[in-house]
Amino acid sequence: MNLPRLFRHLAMTRRQVNRAFPRPTLFAIEESLQASEAMHAGEIRFAVEGALDTVPLFSGQSARERAIDVFSQLRVWDTAHNNGVLIYLLLADRDVEIVADRGIHAKVGAEEWEKICRRMETAFSDADYEGGVISGIEAVTRHLIKHFPASGADQNELPDTPVVL
Repeated sequence: MNLPRLFRHLAMTRRQVNRAFPRPTLFAIEESLQASEAMHAGEIRFAVEGALDTVPLFSGQSARERAIDVFSQLRVWDTAHNNGVLIYLLLADRDVEIVADRGIHAKVGAEEWEKICRRMETAFSDADYEGGVISGIEAVTRHLIKHFPASGADQNELPDTPVVL
């Protein structure tokens, strides 16, 4: 068991999450998601979680494994063109994970998603949470525009509201 990780998760409070992501920041992220989705046929969701619950934490669940769970729970996979993308932040670990449905992942690939995650994590290390998330959304948007351009008849299949778990 990784004791520093355990302590980070147990010490994380809702107040810390709210300090990093106050209402104006969440609103700016939502506006960024709405603007993004006007330019392509894909769907992007953003979720932030302060810390893992005790059972997943003690069982050693990784941020990636948790992101895949959240991808499923938020039904990001449930889009007409299999082009949903989840940007997930586990704040206690300062770990960003991007989980992309098979339609967009086949065109972009894990290496590119990882680059976007690392750039976001760099912004977060400077406590620029809003800027980091918005730059991540913009990077994902460029891929969705390239591979799934807007057709004019696109529907918003998933909510744009950021999720705070």
